[in-house]
Amino acid sequence: MAAAPTLRVRDLSVSFGRDGEVPAVRGVDLDVHRGQLVALLGESGSGKSVTARAILGLSDARVDAEQLRLGELDLTALSEAQRRGVRGSRISLVFQDALSALNPVLTIGDQLGELFRAHRGMSRRAARARAVELLRTVGIPGPEQRVRGYPHQFSGGMRQRILIAMAIALEPDLLIADEPTTALDVTVQAQILDLLDRLRAERDMAVLLITHDLAVVSEVADHIAVMYAGRIVETGRTEDLLSHPAHPYTQALLRSVPRPDAAGGRLYAIPGTPPVPARRPPGCPFHPRCSWAVESCASTQPTMSIVGPGRQAACHRATEVLHAAG
Repeated sequence: MAAAPTLRVRDLSVSFGRDGEVPAVRGVDLDVHRGQLVALLGESGSGKSVTARAILGLSDARVDAEQLRLGELDLTALSEAQRRGVRGSRISLVFQDALSALNPVLTIGDQLGELFRAHRGMSRRAARARAVELLRTVGIPGPEQRVRGYPHQFSGGMRQRILIAMAIALEPDLLIADEPTTALDVTVQAQILDLLDRLRAERDMAVLLITHDLAVVSEVADHIAVMYAGRIVETGRTEDLLSHPAHPYTQALLRSVPRPDAAGGRLYAIPGTPPVPARRPPGCPFHPRCSWAVESCASTQPTMSIVGPGRQAACHRATEVLHAAG
């Protein structure tokens, strides 16, 4: 029997507004297993970060879910005080803007040490020693000296490493990384991705990576869930999904990636823009931008269906798209 996932999400919906009249996320199903890195991929505004915050209990919107479980723990049944106890100890978040996430008036050692003092009851000296150990783990040189530094004294890549150190400090079951390589140059991006991949393997953590960058997911993800207009439209193993997409949106994202053999030509751009949550079109929300659209796409929303081993897609023409990719 397969092991239960570390994170199980079923029919998650998030709505904003006084009466929940603006749907930002609808019907999301997601599993992340121990030792697995799952990428939640999509354009800005597709609902990726909203989904992550709903899982963490940090959303001020209306959140509904059939299941929202962290291992054996039912996250929907927790009080706010219980959620605060779970955050950091069993589930952690790496923010995309490290400078804003870190406290500018506290040293790195104080910020890391606070986790151990608050959650583990350690003395200040013991917490400082663990902070030094964590900085060494994430590749900060001279951790005994740098632990006394302030956030502004570190580069962007180093600050991102510090955020990752804070996220893994209490050895959580699940790590959510929300665009962790944003605003970093490509060399530092690769270093951060390698670090996440190494820590995932060494600590057997489940990792949910939120990104819009196909290059990022191709490097480290085991499994991809593609999100558009608040819904997951395709899922599958990374190698299968990137080589043979079954949804026109995934296909279009892949066409948008610059290719060395097309140097000097025009870059492909997906026509139009993602729909505003309050004014999503009827039927498939991607149909106004889709080259595969037929009459039924404008009136009937497709459901997720199996298109291959471990593969699902929400498209009326998924089989045709998949075969065309082959």
